[in-house]
Parts: sequence; C-alpha cells; structure tokens
Amino acid sequence: MQVLNFPTYPFRIKNRENKPYVFDIIRKKFVQIQAEEWVRQHLVWFLIYEKNYPKSLINVEKKILVNGLTKRVDLVIFNKDGSIYLLVECKSPEVKISQQTFDQIARYNLSLNAQLLMVSNGLSHFYCRVDKNAEKYTFLESIPDYIP
Repeated sequence: MQVLNFPTYPFRIKNRENKPYVFDIIRKKFVQIQAEEWVRQHLVWFLIYEKNYPKSLINVEKKILVNGLTKRVDLVIFNKDGSIYLLVECKSPEVKISQQTFDQIARYNLSLNAQLLMVSNGLSHFYCRVDKNAEKYTFLESIPDYIP
C-alpha cells in the first residue's frame, strides 16, 4: 500500500482471492483496497482520531441527486441537527488535485449546502469554508477539530 500524507493507523487488512481488503470502521465491513479507497480509509481515521469527529456523524459513499443524476460523495460529516457540516472528495494519489476536482465537489454542494469542503488525493489536501450568501470559498490551512 502506498504511504500517504497522514499518520500511520492500525488498519485491519486481510487478503481474499489475492486481493487486499481493509475493514471500514464506519460501514463495519471489509472493502477491497483500491487507491481511492486507501485514501478514504485514511481520511476516516484522520477525522475520528486526529480531529475527534464521532463515528456516528460520518457517512461513507453517501448517495445524492445532482441535476437528476445519482452521484456518490466519498465522505459526509453531519452536524448533530442532521445538516451537513463537511463534504469530502477522495481521489487516487495518482490524480492531481485540480480546479476540475474542486468543481466536482462544489457542484455536489449546490444541493447539499455543507459548511466545509475537502478534497484529498492522500498526498495533498485542500480545505475551504463555504459562504453561500457571498458565493465565495475561503481556503483553510486545516479542517477544524470537532467541537461537541
């Protein structure tokens, strides 16, 4: 597995039919490790163990409707009231984060109204606060820690 720009975590990994699987602590099942999934699993652990987000507020691969099409958001972190706090788009480490990548999550957010957006390929991470009224994004140095 590729080393990413995250702390090292004690993932549960197993092989099935010569393919590696990692235990997803949110979905509570083993999922096949692809490059993007490896990034997603690191982000889940990062949000829980570094930023203190409760597992109960995290949803993995949330289905959403965008312009009548079903899409999946890699990670959705909810507020306690059920509104969306953070949307996360994961890319493979080989994918350079570009304006197109950011535009993808911004399009998803048109209907979801998250307060924060994050895009990561596991090596580079970008975070921003959404100001819907002013129609602008303010880039942040990191994701804020969870405050209950």
